[in-house]
Amino acid sequence: MTLVDAMLAATARAEDHHFWFRALRRNARRWLQAALPGPAPRHILDCGAGTGRNLDWLNEFGWAVGVERSHTGLAVARAHGRRLVQGTVTRLPFSDAIIDVATSFDVLYCLDDASERAAIGEMWRVLKPGGHLLVNVAALDVLHGSHSTLTHEVRRYTPARLAARLEDARFQIERMSFTNMVTFPLALAVRWTDRLRGRAGQASDADLRVPVWPVNASLSAALAAEGVLLRATNLPIGSSLLCLARKPNRS
Repeated sequence: MTLVDAMLAATARAEDHHFWFRALRRNARRWLQAALPGPAPRHILDCGAGTGRNLDWLNEFGWAVGVERSHTGLAVARAHGRRLVQGTVTRLPFSDAIIDVATSFDVLYCLDDASERAAIGEMWRVLKPGGHLLVNVAALDVLHGSHSTLTHEVRRYTPARLAARLEDARFQIERMSFTNMVTFPLALAVRWTDRLRGRAGQASDADLRVPVWPVNASLSAALAAEGVLLRATNLPIGSSLLCLARKPNRS
């Protein structure tokens, strides 16, 4: 089994209950609700969909489909009746300007520089003028650790770095914020411990294991409270960056 397949297998076991995944879904859903008021016939594309778990809630906003290249991700998605097609984010198997909303959750940071540019360019290509892009990425180089090896992490982002990548592709940034602020000190302590013990370069799925119930419940509650704050303001630091951008309308 490849590291990608191992990572997606671990993700499949954790993503329904793990505090981190629950917070990501909650925040992303709220941002799309604010950007896409009211029901409408929409086509939504999740680029690098993994197990397809995010399609379960993306379907609330329209007809949602994911693109995924790994056999494990495709198998898990199809076992749950999720709509996935096999393909790569650097060459999306869709025509130009047919998608209303494109999403990318924790994919861009796994790509080398050329593939990152290609993936962003492909999302631009398939989006209709005026279409939205919602991206989540890993934040801040100081948090590089053993989980990074498992996920093939190439880079982590600052707001300026992510904005530059998207604006180079002509996207307009509508909103960007750090997330997972309340768990940032814990993540930082874990990463420093990895380095002190010489484990930063060793692949580990520890971050993808659901903590014992009291810990998972407490962190879930803390991130839910953070989500309420995120409705009103952007956060100054965190382990992830969430960004909503838009492809401009034709002049």
